[in-house]
Amino acid sequence: MNSELLFNRLFGVGNYSITIDGFFLHGIANVGDKEFKIIGTCKSVAIDSKLALRISEKILETIFEDKDKAVKRSIIFLVDTQGHKLSRLEEYIGINGYFAHMAKCIFLAGLCEHKTLSIVHGEAVSGCFLAFAMMADRVCALEDAKIYVMDLRAMSKITKIDYEKLLELSKTSPIFAPGVYNYWLMGGVHEIWFNKDNWQEKLLKAVDYVSKIDNRYELGAIRQGRIKAKEVISVIKSHCKGINV
Repeated sequence: MNSELLFNRLFGVGNYSITIDGFFLHGIANVGDKEFKIIGTCKSVAIDSKLALRISEKILETIFEDKDKAVKRSIIFLVDTQGHKLSRLEEYIGINGYFAHMAKCIFLAGLCEHKTLSIVHGEAVSGCFLAFAMMADRVCALEDAKIYVMDLRAMSKITKIDYEKLLELSKTSPIFAPGVYNYWLMGGVHEIWFNKDNWQEKLLKAVDYVSKIDNRYELGAIRQGRIKAKEVISVIKSHCKGINV
């Protein structure tokens, strides 16, 4: 879906001012009586250290702009990324640190009373999904989006489990399978927005539903995508009384 059509469906024709600079987009949008800060990526970009810094800069800029406002603007992250930039230079300069900084900026926005919402409109892959999209209070994905953290062949190399075995497991367990629906089953995605839906209505409701309490492990149990996570966390909490887990 091209950017103009995406923006029109999300915010309404003429209700936004968004700049697209290469693979980076930022601006504002108005839906109903609410103004949102828009920050994101497009064209399935591989996020490098520079782009991670640009995302972080816009988040911090938003926090500064709204610091004296009684009601902080919600921040909408539009996510379309094939993953982190694969290069020796990025590894040498410590791209993991840039991603950690980006994640902490999103977390800081939440501490500063900004609601944060991710909308995966293209791809969301690997650490770029984990440190960018999943850091938001609520994660939504369009039905045609593509989400996966690790290709099964790569997983096979790391876990030393045969690829054929992982392929078989992926047929019955969403933990091993890519795709929007499987991440919804695991609770990693709160909502799937279908093409027939009114995305402006979905957006307003999703922001209203934003909670600072992370209940994704509970969603995974309810949806039968991660049936042990809630149980394990409960056991850990029972052994960590007095400690904020």
